Amino acid sequence: MRTGAAAGHQGYYHEAVRYGSDEELLAVVVPFLLDGVGAGEPTFVALGERTGGLVRAALPTGSGVEFLTGGSVYARPTAAIRSYRELLHAQVTAGAGQIRIVGELPTATFGATWDWWARYESAINHAYDDFPLWSMCAYDTRITPPHVLDEVARTHPRFATPDGAHVPSLAYTEPTVYLCEDRGAPPDPLQTAPPLVELTDPTAAQARAAVYTVDRGALPADDVEDLVVAVSETVTNALRHGRPPVRLRLWAGPDRIVATVTDEGAGPKDPFVGLLPAGDGATGGLGLWITYQSCNHVSLHRGGPAGFTLRLTAGNPH
Repeated sequence: MRTGAAAGHQGYYHEAVRYGSDEELLAVVVPFLLDGVGAGEPTFVALGERTGGLVRAALPTGSGVEFLTGGSVYARPTAAIRSYRELLHAQVTAGAGQIRIVGELPTATFGATWDWWARYESAINHAYDDFPLWSMCAYDTRITPPHVLDEVARTHPRFATPDGAHVPSLAYTEPTVYLCEDRGAPPDPLQTAPPLVELTDPTAAQARAAVYTVDRGALPADDVEDLVVAVSETVTNALRHGRPPVRLRLWAGPDRIVATVTDEGAGPKDPFVGLLPAGDGATGGLGLWITYQSCNHVSLHRGGPAGFTLRLTAGNPH
């Protein structure tokens, strides 16, 4: 049986908490957590070190709330979805009628990689909807950029407020619409210079070899190998499902390698592509799911004269 504001709700009850002080954060999440424990519901916290410490200190000793390591949970969007689905499945299998989670994205996600984390916040409305989950995503308005807060309103169906209310987000947009919009990240500064390598309709083997030619030894070998796999999968998908010509371009800097794969098609039809493994059988959904787990950032660019572009970054995204 579900309790609290989510009582009677089917599937995922997804809220955001916009707070402007530590007191506002605690006013929302502490009752949420204690009520969950009191109802016998598995209750988790996946906050950063500072905010997690605040919540831990505000809870009574032996509260029964379990703390997850927020930094590792939110390493990459696809990994976060996979990890949470495993956690939720285990709790439901054990008999949970509702699971409560308070989490927050690391502030680093508000920078160059925000586009794929915005896609994550939208996609989980679908990805977790087969579980009785009630979660709150915390955003500190003192440090969260305005454009991020705008996207928070579009990706969360409702807000939890310090006075105990749960109000709809008037800007909320269904994932099947939101995820099909073009919100790719701005070009990497490396892309202001000509690419080190540019290939047209390369084979997967040629694409893999090209990554090795631009590797300057600045990145860990595992990161380079992951990018090799990602570029190979992306080129293969573009050749199989896109519209020719397929162009691979590569840039390298002191702390990253950037690859773009472009074709003249409209891009995958599956709005959840890359974030979930299941595609529609004709869009390379599994390959892009692997790609999302192999790179430090993946940015999708739909439409325009260039067609569809997937930008892959190994190393430190800019």
